[in-house]
Amino acid sequence: METPAALALALAAPAAAGHHDELRGQAAGPGEAALAPAWRQFFEHLGTPGFHDLNRRMASLRRQVRDNGVTYNVYADQKHGPQRPWSLDLFPLIITPESWQQIEAGVQQRVRVLERVMADVYGPQQLLARGLLPPALVQGHPGYLRPMHGVQPVGGTYLHITAFDLARGPDGNWWVVSQRTQAPSGLGYLLENRLIISRLFPQAFEAMHVQRLAATYRALIDGIRRMSPAGADAHIALLTPGPYNETYFEHAYLARYLGLTLVEGGDLTVRDQRLYLRTLQGLQPIHALLKRLDDQFLDPLELRADSTLGVPGLLQAIRAGNVLVANAPGSALLESTAMLGFLPALARHLLGEELLLPALPTWWCGERAAMEEVLPRLDACVVKPTYPGTTGHNTFNAVVGQHLSRRALDEWAGRIMRQGDEHTVQAYLPMSQVPTWRDTVDQARIVPRSVMLRVFAVASGPQSWNVLPGGLARIATADEEITSMQRGGSSADAWVLTNGTVDRTTLLQPHLTPAQLAGRKRLVTSRAAENLFWLGRYSERAENTIRLARLTLDSLGGEDQSSPPLMAWLTALAASNGLVLPSVPAALQARRVFERSLIAGLASTENGTSVGFNLRAIKTAASAVRERLSQEHWNAIVHTEQEFFRRCSEFTAEGDYSSVEALRVLEAASGHMAAMTGAQTDRMTRDDGWRLLSIGRHLERLGFLAASLAEGFDSGAIHTDGGFDAMLALFDSTITFHAQYQQSRDAAALLELIVLDRDNPRSLGWVVQTLRGRLAKLAQHVSSPLDDLAQEIPDPAQWELGAICAQDAKGRYPALLDLLDRCVGAAYQVSDAVGAHYFTHSGEAKHSVGA
Repeated sequence: METPAALALALAAPAAAGHHDELRGQAAGPGEAALAPAWRQFFEHLGTPGFHDLNRRMASLRRQVRDNGVTYNVYADQKHGPQRPWSLDLFPLIITPESWQQIEAGVQQRVRVLERVMADVYGPQQLLARGLLPPALVQGHPGYLRPMHGVQPVGGTYLHITAFDLARGPDGNWWVVSQRTQAPSGLGYLLENRLIISRLFPQAFEAMHVQRLAATYRALIDGIRRMSPAGADAHIALLTPGPYNETYFEHAYLARYLGLTLVEGGDLTVRDQRLYLRTLQGLQPIHALLKRLDDQFLDPLELRADSTLGVPGLLQAIRAGNVLVANAPGSALLESTAMLGFLPALARHLLGEELLLPALPTWWCGERAAMEEVLPRLDACVVKPTYPGTTGHNTFNAVVGQHLSRRALDEWAGRIMRQGDEHTVQAYLPMSQVPTWRDTVDQARIVPRSVMLRVFAVASGPQSWNVLPGGLARIATADEEITSMQRGGSSADAWVLTNGTVDRTTLLQPHLTPAQLAGRKRLVTSRAAENLFWLGRYSERAENTIRLARLTLDSLGGEDQSSPPLMAWLTALAASNGLVLPSVPAALQARRVFERSLIAGLASTENGTSVGFNLRAIKTAASAVRERLSQEHWNAIVHTEQEFFRRCSEFTAEGDYSSVEALRVLEAASGHMAAMTGAQTDRMTRDDGWRLLSIGRHLERLGFLAASLAEGFDSGAIHTDGGFDAMLALFDSTITFHAQYQQSRDAAALLELIVLDRDNPRSLGWVVQTLRGRLAKLAQHVSSPLDDLAQEIPDPAQWELGAICAQDAKGRYPALLDLLDRCVGAAYQVSDAVGAHYFTHSGEAKHSVGA
């Protein structure tokens, strides 16, 4: 029997010529090589049976990514839409203790240099005066924030999270390629990678002594807490640009994992030079902000005036020393590739040390000598923009010289000569190649792919940093050397091995006092409250339209399709609820035209009341509060929407508007909505956010059912057998009615069940009673002038069967219709009042950023 190591060698192509082969532990070259010791150990723990099980593990990996909802937003991806599943490879990148020792020491040294550079350029600027840094790279950089000059950061540290992109060269040594300081991404994705891969290879993960990650995250949060103005009692928030940002998944993931409040700029306000969070309970202080937003968008008053993502007055609060922002605004200039060329001299000047972890040779072409030195060797280099992603400067995608023709090289040389300061040239490094598993249809095999490792240093206290043992490994596609997730790259877990004891620190805090526990009540931001409110409304609206569409299609194909009152009622309801356009002929006039119009509009996203629109609106609202939803709840929402549109497109692709197929799709959607409702009812904490979700649902239900019942009496449908049964079906009360009243068609019995019976969750009495209770409970928890809002809704305790069943001379039910009209009106009035007070803050004072 072949050993696992032999199987791996047989299936693994060697790395490309000139690249270090991670699997074999040496540069690729002629002749056969054995597996590197760490990889031999990995495959030995996998075993021969496990090796033959890799395809199943790969399928399990993809399923976990899908089930966990791990996504990466790709704006230019038209095939898969803006959200696509996170790409993760099966095999980890394995880093030996010896390699990690070099990386860890080098990264810690480099972050100390960058910290001192920040302190100087925003302080005495001696580095500029002595010519160790060109002014163009500092004061000429759009990321240099003049409003922050002279400002000492709260806690004495500028850089709390710094990332370094490393690549291993053919000689086996690691090199720094770039550095990220504004808002480095990856801390959330690498956690998800670790969670998935460690479960797929549990024996190897445990036996190989892979270093754990939790201690570093604990150090980060504890450090921010200690350095913040409030100390141990600090309220820390994570600032995100919102759900349309490419890495929003990890913003929500990190906020949940670290126990932070996830906020957008609109959630925050500055009053008297202090930062506050808008919540249902009023303004709550924020003492520390972990930002995932580029600096230029932070404060529209002092930075980009067109920013809708930041907080007016935030820089003023920072200058006043009232809030810690990680990282301190103004670090964007450190991200310029050109900065790498000056760091060796800076390290000698600032630390008196040589850099332990070298960077690739880098030339800033704003210096004539550097430009003249590098122009003849462009074919062996990479050309990068000096000020990437900034306005007012020439920005472009990096180009690899060896991939360019002679003519293209000459053109780039001309550009560099004309605008030298806009261009930085870096030596080309053939990155090491890591084994990746490819479960192709024809043959499963191990394929080498170029890899880059992003390593993070996080501040554990003033001027103290821990290096995360591992990082985010990014893998290039087969046809290029650029490890970009936006351009189709993948990722891998990074296993750092240790010869010592594995640190098993967790983020659990078992020693909270009763007072601390009492103060841990989750805050509900106004933005989250509004999205939860509309999540409830759209959920109920989707259920109502699905039930109405099913009822209508069933009736159009049933034995009562010729009943004028029933058809008039259903036509009116379909039109008033947007299932058909007002111009569509009534069901009795043109049944087939009416039916086709209804089916054709089910999945329309232009019609603001269609089933498809409501399902998409549910997903949009839910994405804004994803950190508050269980993974099962989110998966149910995504699956319901995707499945509905997929099945609708299948049966309408060739003009087939079959009511049978439409009913099947609606039935499936109804089942999915039941699961979604169950998640909202049974899986969410009963805080004020959930109460607003419930209030939204019941307002929607009250308006829909009351209006539908009124229309049923106005049209006379209720007095026909078909209409009577249809009304029970619309109220989802058929089984209950027949159990209590057998085959009765008595209007009084109907009204007693669907209007007065407060034990029936679909009756108006139950809806109103629940709604009044939710509103009263909310008013108790939230300081509000709307304490009597529940009184705006008719009190079901005062409803009497005799009164609502009383008929006038024309056989109408005046008291009932008046009650239904008041219920519909109350639903609209309460909705407006809730929105005006809790979401738009119409009664709140104007912004004041202080003197």
